[in-house]
Amino acid sequence: MKNLTIIVFIGLLFIFPLSSKESTAFESTYQPSESGNIYIKDAKIFTGTGSKIEKGNILISSNKIKAIGEDVMQPADARVIDANGKWVTPGIIDIHSHMGVYPAPNLRSSSDGNESTSPVTAHVWAEHSVWTQDPQMPLALKGGITTFHVLPGSANLIGGRGVTLKNVWSRTVQGMKFPGAPYTLKMACGENPKRVYGGRGTEPSTRMGNVAGYRKAWIRAQNYRNNITKYESKSDEDKELESAPSRDLELETLLGVLDGEILIQNHCYRGEEMAIMLDVAKEFNYRVTTFHHAIEAYKVADILAENEVCAAVWADWWGFKHEAFDMVWENAAIIDQAKSATGCAIIHSDSAVGIQRLNQEAAKAMAAGNRAGLNIPAARAIQWITLNPAKGLGIDEKTGSLEVGKMADIVIWDGNPFSVYTKTEKVFVDGVLLYDKDNPSTPKATDFELGIINSEEDRL
Repeated sequence: MKNLTIIVFIGLLFIFPLSSKESTAFESTYQPSESGNIYIKDAKIFTGTGSKIEKGNILISSNKIKAIGEDVMQPADARVIDANGKWVTPGIIDIHSHMGVYPAPNLRSSSDGNESTSPVTAHVWAEHSVWTQDPQMPLALKGGITTFHVLPGSANLIGGRGVTLKNVWSRTVQGMKFPGAPYTLKMACGENPKRVYGGRGTEPSTRMGNVAGYRKAWIRAQNYRNNITKYESKSDEDKELESAPSRDLELETLLGVLDGEILIQNHCYRGEEMAIMLDVAKEFNYRVTTFHHAIEAYKVADILAENEVCAAVWADWWGFKHEAFDMVWENAAIIDQAKSATGCAIIHSDSAVGIQRLNQEAAKAMAAGNRAGLNIPAARAIQWITLNPAKGLGIDEKTGSLEVGKMADIVIWDGNPFSVYTKTEKVFVDGVLLYDKDNPSTPKATDFELGIINSEEDRL
């Protein structure tokens, strides 16, 4: 009987996970090339921590920042890059991208961002749609993007998992996955889900239908957890008498949120809807990490700051639908300065074109705030596209700022990064130079861009 119990228990491990911890089936395989020692000297540095170094040096060793400051000594074996007084910043992070799931060329056959077949599709994962050969990715690299977060679209109440990727060439998605980055879950408020499903004569067709849909999903997740807990609390003898709860991909993801392992990224435009979503989160004891497209975040900036929720916004794009109507130029700055400047403002793209110039978008938002008298220094505004999105993605201990021990994700600019005339000069990902303005072979072209060399040749 004892041997039978062991056999049954082992079998159940393959049928059902005993916790909400993730399977290793889709683990990151990303491994950067060895950077060696690189010494960037004579740079004006925005550290991403709110400080500025007027004449500093950065030492990179084994893909990480080993030292930064005015008095960093040059190792004898280091490769020296003379910044000649140019600006250096952390690599830019875009918290809201659809590259790979809505790739270029924009064809219906490759439009894989919305699984708009049910209001709740928590079982789908954006990474399983990402086309790693998307030509938009190297263009984003040239814009200083070293990390980006790919989300499902916003057709559904709960649209599925998002994934954080390093902006590197790889044959596989796993080869791009940011090591140790938490998964995220895309949720959507407002017009989109009620339009998609109301247009089909199904629920939700109203905002109250939206909220009811979220709550029903979280209740199912709670029941799923209760069933797991009940089963795991049984003795081995009792477990032999009944089947383990069946795996459910949708509920596994929702349970990951309730357990704090998966971060909520919430598409939400209107202020009162953000407040309602925070109420739903309190009801079910989970946390919203970031509101996206938060056009009315300025109306509830104090509430967001109190709840330690970031708001990802555009600098100046609004008015394209009713819920996107009531924005102000100072939105990002007001978010930033809420509750004694404890707010978390993020500038995002939601665009394969906009992602190439997020520095300019941040500059516009900073200028609007300063015109209003909010006095946002550039050293703080750079955080809107570096450290703050890293916080929103749960990777700020690894990247987002130029600090000792962090990944050497670094951009050297040919001018002030907040100038419309400025371009990137060099872009490092984990200390590896992937883009050099003076080297036409960088960034590496995707296979799709290379095309078929001999179309007549039988390649099978």
